[in-house]
Amino acid sequence: MIRKRNVAADRPGEMLARKEGPLGWIIFSNPQRRNAVSNAMWEQIPGLIAEFEQDSEVRVILLRGEGDQAFVSGADIMEFDQMRSNAKIAESYDAKVGAAVDAISNAAKPTIAMIHGWCMGGGVAIAMGCDLRMASDTARFGIPAARLGVGYSPRGIAQMLELVGPAYTREIFYTARIFSAEEFLQMGMLNTLFPRKKLEAQVKTQALSIAANAPLSVQAIGLAIRELLKEPSRQDMKAVKKAMDTCFDSEDFKEGRRAFLEKRLPVFKGS
Repeated sequence: MIRKRNVAADRPGEMLARKEGPLGWIIFSNPQRRNAVSNAMWEQIPGLIAEFEQDSEVRVILLRGEGDQAFVSGADIMEFDQMRSNAKIAESYDAKVGAAVDAISNAAKPTIAMIHGWCMGGGVAIAMGCDLRMASDTARFGIPAARLGVGYSPRGIAQMLELVGPAYTREIFYTARIFSAEEFLQMGMLNTLFPRKKLEAQVKTQALSIAANAPLSVQAIGLAIRELLKEPSRQDMKAVKKAMDTCFDSEDFKEGRRAFLEKRLPVFKGS
């Protein structure tokens, strides 16, 4: 079942949300503009993430674009005259983009970007916010900020540095060129590539394998990774220890031990 989050009536594009068993899909739907993300669409993302976070049936959150042409082709450039006409106005717009990417990056549940077709600009930022990035071998990537005269957010540059290091970050931003999926895989931006026709099935297989694991363990590991990537002075290791202790005190830990001894698959409840 698909729920729509409609945006402004005078602008194309909408956000869709769909549940499929333990998987929650967030879909960027603006196919006539290769799923470019409008201001109103950016505003919807934190709420959709929060809804899936609160839904105990959902264990993995997946993000994708509607149709066959694109994951997300970037922020909607048709809005730039209104939303990014100067530095002061752009600051407000960029804050909304930052809040959307932060919501993805800070999600307690695992997030996966399923990337096919074009993934440009803001699409790369969305993908970088996800825990895992799985793409078709025909996907194309790029950040055209330098060709548009855009001052790119330091937050986005920092995410890129974390993933691929300074040399590749400079190449991606300085050249503003289009990169193949193979190039992004080599850089370390992508986890894996699949043939286009097999992409969705393979991503779902991977997501279901994660969903079958103990949710508290997966979330505790995700929290530890996020904290350890911060500067030591900003790390909340007390929260990490609490999350790890919760795993050991859980019914799922007992179930995992029983299943191992009984030579069967565990059935985890997330408690």
